[in-house]
Amino acid sequence: MSIDTKKFGTHIEDLVCVYLQQQKLKLITRNFTCRLGEIDLIMRDQFTLVFIEVRYRKYPFFGSSLESVNRFKQNKIIKTAEFYLSSKQLNEKIACRFDVVGVKPTTPILRNISKLDSAQVEWVKNAFSR
Repeated sequence: MSIDTKKFGTHIEDLVCVYLQQQKLKLITRNFTCRLGEIDLIMRDQFTLVFIEVRYRKYPFFGSSLESVNRFKQNKIIKTAEFYLSSKQLNEKIACRFDVVGVKPTTPILRNISKLDSAQVEWVKNAFSR
């Protein structure tokens, strides 16, 4: 992954984070990483802890951004979320859900997304469960 690709991925996550905050979610942490994997965003939606995977696809040749969160990726996110919950001693104390936010440009020529107005955003709440 090139530095530009990594920067662009971080930029998309920034935009999605702001978008979700506008939807009244509260940011808990970003890019939680452990030996099991990474979770892009952990947010709170009222009394529910939300683990969010952000996906961007410029071209849908290999499936949409939402389709790219396959069962293998879901299991990895679930295990990472369980580690997070355990490390915070929250296992049985809080309701959780797993959301996926897919982002794609409105036109394939568009390379620089400065705000989500120039992209299609699909937010799937409860995209999968543990």
